[in-house]
Amino acid sequence: MDILEVQYNKEGKIYSHIRKKYLVATPEEKVRQEFVCRLVNEYKYKIEQLDEELSTKEGKRSARADIVIWKSIEEKQNNNTPLIIVECKADYIHINEKDYDQGESYARILNAKFFITHNSYETRFWRILKDKVPGYRQEISNIPSNGADEKTIEQLYKDLLVFKEDEFANMLHKCHNIIRNIEKLDPAAAFDEIAKILFMKVYVERMLLKGQNKKFNQEYIKEARKYNANPIESYFDGAKKEFAKDKIFKKDEKINLKEHTILKIIKELESYNLSLTSADVKGIAFERFLGRTFRGEIGQFFTPRSVVEFMVDMIDPKEGEISCDPASGSGGFLIRIFSKVREIIQKDIKNQYEAWKKDNIKDLENPTSEEAKKLTEKLEELQRELSLDNKNSRIYKLSNFCIYGVDANDRMARTSKMNMIMHGDGHGGIHHHNGLLNINGVFENQFDIILTNPPFGSQVEESDVIQENDIWLTRTEQGELIAKEGYEEYIKQYYDLYGEERYKTTQLKIIDNIGKPIASLFKLKENLKSDKTEHLFINRCMDLLKPNGRLGIVLPEGVFNTPNAEYVRKFVEGRAFLRAVISLPVETFLSSKASVKCSILFIQKFDEVSQQKWNNLISEYTEKLKLKHKATIDNLNEIIKYRKSKDEKTPLYTSDDKKQARKDLKDLEVQIIEEAYQNTKNDFDYPIFMAEAEAVGITSTGETGEGVKNELMDIIEKDKDTGEEKIIEKGINTYFKEFLKENSIVWGKK
Repeated sequence: MDILEVQYNKEGKIYSHIRKKYLVATPEEKVRQEFVCRLVNEYKYKIEQLDEELSTKEGKRSARADIVIWKSIEEKQNNNTPLIIVECKADYIHINEKDYDQGESYARILNAKFFITHNSYETRFWRILKDKVPGYRQEISNIPSNGADEKTIEQLYKDLLVFKEDEFANMLHKCHNIIRNIEKLDPAAAFDEIAKILFMKVYVERMLLKGQNKKFNQEYIKEARKYNANPIESYFDGAKKEFAKDKIFKKDEKINLKEHTILKIIKELESYNLSLTSADVKGIAFERFLGRTFRGEIGQFFTPRSVVEFMVDMIDPKEGEISCDPASGSGGFLIRIFSKVREIIQKDIKNQYEAWKKDNIKDLENPTSEEAKKLTEKLEELQRELSLDNKNSRIYKLSNFCIYGVDANDRMARTSKMNMIMHGDGHGGIHHHNGLLNINGVFENQFDIILTNPPFGSQVEESDVIQENDIWLTRTEQGELIAKEGYEEYIKQYYDLYGEERYKTTQLKIIDNIGKPIASLFKLKENLKSDKTEHLFINRCMDLLKPNGRLGIVLPEGVFNTPNAEYVRKFVEGRAFLRAVISLPVETFLSSKASVKCSILFIQKFDEVSQQKWNNLISEYTEKLKLKHKATIDNLNEIIKYRKSKDEKTPLYTSDDKKQARKDLKDLEVQIIEEAYQNTKNDFDYPIFMAEAEAVGITSTGETGEGVKNELMDIIEKDKDTGEEKIIEKGINTYFKEFLKENSIVWGKK
């Protein structure tokens, strides 16, 4: 049988093999005709079994299916129910849940057993569950080829994948168990070794994309031994160099596994191309693997996904805003911010394309060949904005200049980097470093957004001092700051990005305090001997924010209501607007073995005008109160300064009088400060949104998903006829947005 190919005529029109005529080669039509060829060549369907643009109606619902496939030519001729519906999407569209719903809707109207969603970036196959309501569909690994009998189709059902990401997550967990069983490593050490192999795989795939003939499979490695005694070690050395800037691995780090264990894991990974797999699929898969491995076995603390999604929705990130998590853990907040902004960009590209079509194409249903050519050119121009290979693209800027994270635990830093790579990149700003200290790109007045769940319940001790290896610059004998050996290339990049003077200034704060306690860098501390980690992180976040920057932070409720944390509350209120406090149920973090009841604080750092207003009010009230108590203050100072003269036989004031006067003066000063603060607060009055969530989408045993109540987010229902979404129960997120609008609060970038 001849191979069916996409055909164009001299006018540039594309041939429809189904309709037997040339059509205008719009970008959308190209996607469809290329897939028709795939159906014939790969799945062996005959053109006579296929149809295009089939319109049908059922009640209020109507459908115009891109491609329809019947089980046989006779089935089509007799107008019987089709077997498969194909929903094609243009390449500028990021296929999402609405597109899957649309494909399912068309399949149900036409009573088809299967449907496909497709563009050049993603093809997914689905089975319609006839005994279930819309929305209950199952993803499958493939569709039946032409001529498949019922037994073959039934076998296909048995090969169902609940989600492709589940398959990948299970494979990663299998690799984890292989290492534990063969090498007898503890769960944490086994995870570290999997991470090394995954980074090797990413490195090899990047080399392949650059045209280098490297492969990550057993056969290639065995063949490579003819020329290299240890190709696996060479792969790992390559991975270390690829991620050297990120400080993922130490220079002398090795893979601590036997070769046959490594080869066994490589065999498991062979069928997955991480570079080509959908970021949604592999990202969710990796998170599921992390959740199962860390929460269940390693006991690492994770913020539940429902809470992360809520906080990102509340903070409302925009394109161009720079975001940070100074205690990034597995990278959950940063991944959600990256994904949400990426969707904003993709949606804008789609809208630009549609608007351009409307303004430049006379007949949208029947564009001319010349118009189709222009459409293709416009689409290619817009798609360059979505390319990570284009250093001027919007996606490249988002990935490389807008996402930053720090974690002091090397395992967590490595994990968050891999997690970001799995979700589509943005990992370059993740550092293994103490989140309380400046590092490349993470320094004062840098960020529009900070979302974090910092460590709490622990102490930063006086012995926790700033180390020489906390910096990448060193000072010469002449006092000049230069890059440490091996870091010259990276420092030059940071000079170019942030400016040499600014970068050096941020590092001087660390260099000038080497050997001193970390807590000494912060105002928000009780003493240097021991201070609560969460208090220092609050101070750190405030320092990192730009004026008007937004912070969402998970904190133990003691920060909000205990007397010994009053100084923390005053520190924040004197530097930022409290926008919202959301109380969480105690079971929120129980599955992570944390029983502390927490709340989420959302604040907005003062701009210069607001800060000056606060400072002026404090000064004015302080001076007024000092004037009010002037006589008392003068009298107490007179007692304290009193010195007996030679002529005095009996002193006016004794040492006890002086001691009491010092105490009274100190008490009065505290009273003045407190009154000035309260008066300023009264004058600086503004509304604060407060809510208490009784359910946040997670049970005390860690169960999530369908049927688990979540008051944080809206409950959405789809109209059975139109497919339109409507809110049937508002979540706290929507009430907060309404609060902002009602009070005319500018919350973030417009």
